[in-house]
This record gives sequence, C-alpha cells and structure tokens, in this order.
Amino acid sequence: MKSYDKYDENIFANETLTGWYIDRLYYDFFSAYKSPVLSVVGLYNDTRTRSTEEMGGTVTDYTNPQKQLTDAAQADAYYGSQLGVNPANVPYTRIKNANFLLEKIGEKGQALSDDFKKKARGQMLFMRGLQYFELMRVYGGVPIVTTTENASALDSSIKHPRATTSELVTQIISDFDSAAALLPAAWGATDYGRFTSGAALAMKSRVLLAYASPLFNKDWDNTGSDRWQKALDAGLAAETALTAAGKGLYGKTAKEWSDMWYINDTKLNDKEAIIIRLLSNSVASSGVENNGWERSIRVVKQTGAGGVSAPKEMIDLFPLADGSRPTIANGYDSLHFFLNRDPRFYRTFAFSGSRWPLKEAGNDTIWLYRWLSTGNKQTYSDGNQVSSPAIVRKMSNLTGASTAAGLAYSGTDIFEYRYAELLLNIAECYAAKGDVGNAVIYLGKIRERVGIPSANNFGLGTPAGKYAAIEACLYERRVELAYEGKRFWDAQRWLLYDGGTPLGENTCVKLGINPINGTARTGRLWQYKTVLSNTADPLLGTRTAILCDPDAANFTTQLNNLKTFFDNNLQVVSTDQPMDKDASNNPLSINFRSNYYISGLTATILSNNPWLKQTIGWKDYNNAAGTFDYRE
Repeated sequence: MKSYDKYDENIFANETLTGWYIDRLYYDFFSAYKSPVLSVVGLYNDTRTRSTEEMGGTVTDYTNPQKQLTDAAQADAYYGSQLGVNPANVPYTRIKNANFLLEKIGEKGQALSDDFKKKARGQMLFMRGLQYFELMRVYGGVPIVTTTENASALDSSIKHPRATTSELVTQIISDFDSAAALLPAAWGATDYGRFTSGAALAMKSRVLLAYASPLFNKDWDNTGSDRWQKALDAGLAAETALTAAGKGLYGKTAKEWSDMWYINDTKLNDKEAIIIRLLSNSVASSGVENNGWERSIRVVKQTGAGGVSAPKEMIDLFPLADGSRPTIANGYDSLHFFLNRDPRFYRTFAFSGSRWPLKEAGNDTIWLYRWLSTGNKQTYSDGNQVSSPAIVRKMSNLTGASTAAGLAYSGTDIFEYRYAELLLNIAECYAAKGDVGNAVIYLGKIRERVGIPSANNFGLGTPAGKYAAIEACLYERRVELAYEGKRFWDAQRWLLYDGGTPLGENTCVKLGINPINGTARTGRLWQYKTVLSNTADPLLGTRTAILCDPDAANFTTQLNNLKTFFDNNLQVVSTDQPMDKDASNNPLSINFRSNYYISGLTATILSNNPWLKQTIGWKDYNNAAGTFDYRE
C-alpha cells in the first residue's frame, strides 16, 4: 500500500526517510506562509486580513456590498477538490499523509527508537489537529477521518457525514492532548522550530476559546458555561507548561517588544515564540523560504514595494501613553496622532520624520507628504505615494539590507503563536466568566511589558462588569496582535461584523462595540499648504532638522518638533479616491453577510459527496437551502 504521495510504507523502517517524510509535511502545511498577515493553513492568503479594519485598498468578496455569496459555486474552496492519484496539497491530503504515518510507523518502525517514534507520532497528531481546526474555522463541522482511506465512489464505508462542530472539537482536542503527551517541551538546536508539547497545549487553548465564543456557543453569555471554564483551564495549563519550559513575554521595554521578531534571525532568543515559522535570508534559487513582509512594508525610497498604508481607523485605535483610550475627552488629537501614544504605536507604525533604519542607512528617515503644483500636478515626497500619513512597520528588521534584492530575501521568522496571545486568551476566559479582576491582571501583564505606567491598572481602569471586560480583551488583542493575521478570527468568533443578529445574538450591543459593517477603511494625506509653480520639494531643506526616534531620550521633544513642523507647513486632506471603492471609484462600506462567518461547501464537493449536508445560509448542489447547523 502506498500513501497519497510518493512514499511506500517501508520508509518507516528508517529514521532518515521517516524524518524526510515528516519534514515534507511541515513543508506542505507551511510553505506558503511567508508573511504574518496571511492565514489559513496550507492556503495562506491575505483575504481575511484585508476583510478587517487593518488593511484598506482592497474590497474582498467577503466585504463587498455589491456581491452576495450564497450559491455552492461561490463557497470557500479551501476544502479541496476530489482526491485522486496525484492529489493537490489540500486539507484532506495533509490529513491522509498524517494518518499514514500514524498507522504504519508502529508496524514498520520496529527498528526505530521509541523516542523517535513518540516524537514522530506527536508531530503527526499535532498536524492533524491543526488541520481539522482550520477546517472548523472555515466550515464548522466536517467529516472526521482518522485512518488511511482510498478514494472510491463505490466504498460506502468511507462516506463519512459531516461531524457536528462539537464532535470535531472533541477529535481536535484529543489530537492535541495526545500530541502534548508525546512531544518534548523543547527540541535541540538542529530541530528548532518543530512543534512542542507546550505548543500543543497552547493550541488546545486557542481551539477551546473559539468553541466557547458566540460563533459556536449559543450559551456564551452564561458565565457558568463549561466551555469558558474548559478554555480557561486549557489556557492556564498551557501557561504553566510553557513557563516551565522557559517561555514567557520577551523583554521589558517597547524596544525589546519590537526587537523580538528580527532578533530571531540569529536565533538568539525565541522566548515568546510558541509556534514559529522559520525563514531564511539566503538568496539561493531553491530550497529556501524567505519572508515577503519586509519588502512589502518598506517605502519606495528604501527600495521597498511601497508600504502598507494604515487606515485612519487603525491609527486612531491605539491607546494613549498612559494606557487610556484615545478619545477627545482624554486629550487625543487625531490631527496630531503621533503625540502621546502607547509605546507600541511607534513600533507598529512609521510616519513622516520617523527614523526607520536599514543596514546601510542607520538613521534613515521617511517622509510621507505631497504637494500640488500648477495644473493640480501631484508630487510625493521621495516618491512615496501612499494613502495615509502612517504606514505599517511592525515586524521589520531594522538591520536588514537596503537593496531591493536584500529586502526580498528577508529571513525574519514569523511568530504564528506567541506567549502574549496565550495570556490574552486567559484574560478573555476570565472576563467571560465574570472574573473581571483576573482579566485585568492578565491584560496588565501585556501592557506592563511595553512600559505603560501602572497607574489605574495600566490605563485599563476597572471594567464595569463582564461585557466591558470582554471588550477590553478584544481591544487589547487588536493593539497587541495588530498585523499578525489574528483580527479576522476574533471578529468572526465574536460576530463583530453585524453582532450576530441573524443568529439570534446581539454581541456588538452587549459589548458596546460598533459593528464593522457599515464602516470603511479611511485614507488621509499630509499635503503642503501652498500650491507651487514647480514640482521641487518645498520642504527638503526644512525637514532635515526633524528626526523622531523612539529610542531617543528626547523622543517627546522630537515629536513636539514634528508637530511644529506640521502646523507650519502641512495640512490633512482626504485621499483623491476612497480607500474602499468599486471599479468606478465610488466609495464602498463593508458589508460582511451573516452566512460568511462559516462557509458552505463547494458545488464540486457536494456533487462528488452527495451525502454531505450543506451549511445553513448556503444553497446546496441542487439549489436547495442548506440544513447543516454549525452551532451544534
């Protein structure tokens, strides 16, 4: 019997060949994961991140009010196509390859060491649990297959129905529990980056948190719901195990918070990384994987792809320096957004006057403004044509090469799951259980690490009950985990696009959160106040006195100098075209429809597997309404 790929079961008699098999599965799972804003295992695209407040400029099918997806032909294709002799790298192929090792290594691997076999099984169970969790987040319940099966239209024994979401969660948790029991707490240097026992427990926390959330849990509003308790228990168990293994929050300053991603290029410290995607700065033509994020966020002046413009909604999101919310009552001035902000703000965004160094340009300063000349000709500072006065710089290597080729071969690793997220999971569980005090304690740990003053619970105050505490947790996730591919999943599981009204929920009203639907990502520009007769930059000489370096002792003075420079020379104007627009440049507002939270199955899958039920809210292969309830 052969696997679904190129491997005969006899390879499991040899540790080297088995190791290659395992490594191939890591590749199949993660080879496309080359930027932190990408998500969905094996697929890794930015569709979901671009469906949130984080990135404007592209209206996805999920958010386009001019489209309505209900037909099976329009459903998410992640599930895959018909399995065959030469299958694609799709979810059930990856599951089958994991099952293949789990089935055969005991029989064929008698000469292998027990330790090797334990670790091999542990990695396969982890991968299978991870793949089923991704399927759950996209489709809810799906067929559970835990043995190696050959695709056949005649074998009725393999006509597995869609499991309920509850049944699928039971299987996923079983896989992660088993993986945790088999995997080591840490690997040696040559195996750095493989899944650990602590990572399996952390994934259990993530799964149970999703399962306890309103998307899947009709009883979410009950502080006594056992799902919240189980999610909390899983989070605390993961925290204990990971702490014992030397994991924790990296650093004690905002600078160290910023450094933790690229310092890992030299593998000096991976303390915060629970699941890490290893990448290389090699320029080899094959056999290596590079991080595409660095070049995408760097501006044209720095030989980058042009930068990622931050919507006004993201710029206005981050707390003030004392941790309080950025409101007018608290002294926030959106015009001078760069003043008095949370330390993470200056490590997440860059703006005019910001020091954003590269290897060969240690004091490189970027400028993002434009001026108009006669005939309404528009010219942009240093050729940086962006649609915001701030661009994303988070997870940037400040010592990276300054050439386009160098940026394209970034080796900055991606932290798919880090310790801060685990602490946020725990805080949210406490909040949902009505334990506001402990929720605030865990949120305080996140803020203390970056240097927010401890007064008034690190600016959190004392939330006035369960709903306010949950909202505080979701708010902190938006700030701490910004641009790490996590926001969509939080908005999905809390039904934040419309509050879940079609499902009988009202999460946005209860939490005091404005629904995402009806909003749009907004662009703004810094523009020179005077129309000129030529295209020469009017500020080249003046701006040389401005440098805003968050590492400088006089950073506050530098920001005030920037304020004076702005007030004397610049104004804020709207972009010529809206960030979110249709093909005719008409403005669009987000409209994420309720059936998009969980996709239906595609027409291809339903036609090949006619016993499978279609998801409620989607039409099946015969154009009838779906009946599968993913909340069961």
